[in-house]
Amino acid sequence: MAEQSRKRQRAETTSDSIKMPKTTLSLELPPDNKKWEAKHLCQHLQNCQNTVKDKKITVAMLKNLTYAEQRELCMSITEELSKEQGKVFNDPIHGHVELHPLLVKIINTPQFNRLRNIKQLGGAYFVFPGASHNRFEHSIGVAYLAGEFAQALKTKQPELDITDRDILCVQIAGLCHDLGHGPFSHLFDGMFLPKARPGKKSKHEEISLKMLDHLVDKNDLKPVMEQYGLEKEQDMKFIKEMIGGPLDSNKQKKWPYEGRGEDKSFLYEIVANKTNGIDVDKFDYFARDCHHLGIQNHFDHHRFFKFARVCEVEGGGKHICSRDKEKDNLRDMFENRSSLHRKAYQHKVNKLIETMITDAFVKADPCIQIEGSGGKTFTLSKAIEDIEAYTKLTDRVFEIILTPPSHIYVSCPEEEEIRKCLITAGNCPEVKAAREILQRIIDRDFYKCLGKIKTQKPTKEVIEQWKEELAQTIPDVGLTAEDFEIVVTSLDYRIKGKDPISNVYFYSKFAPDKASKIDQDQMDKLLSERFSEPFIRFYCKRRDKKSLDAAKKHFVQWCRDKNFPILEVQDGNPEEDSQNN
Repeated sequence: MAEQSRKRQRAETTSDSIKMPKTTLSLELPPDNKKWEAKHLCQHLQNCQNTVKDKKITVAMLKNLTYAEQRELCMSITEELSKEQGKVFNDPIHGHVELHPLLVKIINTPQFNRLRNIKQLGGAYFVFPGASHNRFEHSIGVAYLAGEFAQALKTKQPELDITDRDILCVQIAGLCHDLGHGPFSHLFDGMFLPKARPGKKSKHEEISLKMLDHLVDKNDLKPVMEQYGLEKEQDMKFIKEMIGGPLDSNKQKKWPYEGRGEDKSFLYEIVANKTNGIDVDKFDYFARDCHHLGIQNHFDHHRFFKFARVCEVEGGGKHICSRDKEKDNLRDMFENRSSLHRKAYQHKVNKLIETMITDAFVKADPCIQIEGSGGKTFTLSKAIEDIEAYTKLTDRVFEIILTPPSHIYVSCPEEEEIRKCLITAGNCPEVKAAREILQRIIDRDFYKCLGKIKTQKPTKEVIEQWKEELAQTIPDVGLTAEDFEIVVTSLDYRIKGKDPISNVYFYSKFAPDKASKIDQDQMDKLLSERFSEPFIRFYCKRRDKKSLDAAKKHFVQWCRDKNFPILEVQDGNPEEDSQNN
């Protein structure tokens, strides 16, 4: 009894001794702190940790808490801290990666989760059985690499003053850089939209910025971002600028960015490097695509991180530079990119399948009405004008068009909307024609290749003229311009018409703070002088032998009349080549 009395007396004494005037507390609590839960207070303390340390503020000083209240609060804080730890993802490329809690909150939103249903390589999955990976895992990989790269620079060069806030923004930019991709990734904005809406330019980066705003607003993440130390205006601008470039179109400004000053210009080269294209976005998709395609990856991004430094460039601010001896590693990177384009991205069967998917989407476009904000409806091609409608678009559009409406399995409300609109459209000729094209892909009944030529890249007007000319030379079988498809493939690795290596800065072992460029001779002919290899394939959509034989015969004659050197005349089915991959 005496012992219990002493404990009670000690507790009461402690409780009295820790009561302090409110003026002692100077953490500038927001006016809405009365509504806070333990997790909010916990986060506020974490954001104010420097103030807490400097002023030696303890939990006991907050709100004149009693001993019992202090104990309860400390237990709550400990519990909430454990809940707020970042999650660990087991990635097949980078292993076990841990992401910041804020990134996890973004990943858990519906807007980000739609990336689970968008193929990273578009139609390549119909050619390469392993290419089943999606934009979802790629985005997580880019976020991880962005954080690793920024942290490596911070550790190596403390004088750069890279803050934890900077690193978090870079990670968010890496995570959200592909939010704007539509069905089948680059097929949507690079092939479908130009056909469905000629003259309407739209890049997935621009849609990514709109989607990011939509994601933050729809999930009320602004207060959460502030709790993690991000500034609402400046940091959001910084994140957007890293994804899509300068937000202000005024090109007269010496420094076009607003999110960070020129002293941190190098941060803009981590996620999407507009200077030379060497960034963590490529590092991830090189490794990830090679893994799933079964192609060897010769580039080592870990080594690149080890030898990267930030140097002051005369008249050009601060840039990420590489060690001069790393030229071979960079050569491997650009050659790896070239190999992926030749073997996979621009593979002739892959491009043909994507062309057929594009044709199907164009035909079905008028019949698809997707509900967006305010109850308005939008077609497949016009969904980019309303982010609410665009959020509902994934690769599932392929299955929905392919399957008769009455047989569609609906897995979410968004797909139910598209199914209903197709039912409303009934068996309209457009949907029937689109379904037939997609069924041909499933049946491996592709458009037939007539041949390939190499010439200057033609304009859209010239391509349409060529189709008309081909149709006019074959009047006896009734072929029309619509029966021909012309696919232009351009393996162009230049950036603004220049060799990409010409914009890479290097430093030497003896002058680690001095940046310079290495001339082409020193690079041992790092890349071939032919950075651009445009060639054009001609296809016939007809299936019957009579039409195909006539089309091939007249195609050869048409090329001779035009003085186009024919690189190949296709005799077999493109499917024969696709089986060898």
